[in-house]
Parts: sequence; C-alpha cells; structure tokens
Amino acid sequence: MDVAHTKAFQQKLEGQRADLLAQIAQQRGGTASRADMAAEHFAHNEDSDAQVSTARDLEFAINEHETAELGAIDAALMRLTAGTYGHCIDCGATIPNARLNAAPDAARCIGCQEKTEHNHP
Repeated sequence: MDVAHTKAFQQKLEGQRADLLAQIAQQRGGTASRADMAAEHFAHNEDSDAQVSTARDLEFAINEHETAELGAIDAALMRLTAGTYGHCIDCGATIPNARLNAAPDAARCIGCQEKTEHNHP
C-alpha cells in the first residue's frame, strides 16, 4: 500500500475514532462514566424489576459494542504503524481497497472473516 493510501486510511480511522468518542461522551451526558449513567437510570423506584433489568442489559450491550468498535479502530491504527495494515491477520492476503474503504478497521480478508463468523456466531 502506498503512502497516500496509508495516510488516507489513517485519517479515516482517526476520524471514526474521534466520532465514536464524541458519540460516547454525548450519550453519557459529558464525562460521566457508563456506570454512573446506568446507576442514574436504575435509581427510579417506579420502574419494575423487568424494566430495570432490561435497561441495565441494554446499557451493558451498548458499552460492549462501543468498546469492541473502539478496540477494532485502535488495532487498525496499530497495524498502520506496524506496516501490516491491509493484510489479513489470519492468512496474510492483501485486503482489497474496496473492503478497506467500506470497513477501514477490517482485520481479515472476506474469506477469513466469513470463517471466523461461522466458527464464532
């Protein structure tokens, strides 16, 4: 991958990272942690146990998704620094630019990604 493509993907990944962090901060109402926000949501006595449980599960699922997405972006940025960006982490094949444009944090070629998803549903 040439320097121009590398720089473009780096900018795209850094933009996604900044957007995700801004989204997380906005959802939390600023700098409050996800745990603090969850505690505030669950403090209402008028909510049934089922409502509280569902809200708690949703908060944790959102947090897990955001953490995984942030981790994937950070891993892609580390691959850029290491010079391995654009190569499948499983088989070493070159990941097509079209795939990287659609998913800049892609770590696997389509074949290996399908195998991973099939083995870990």
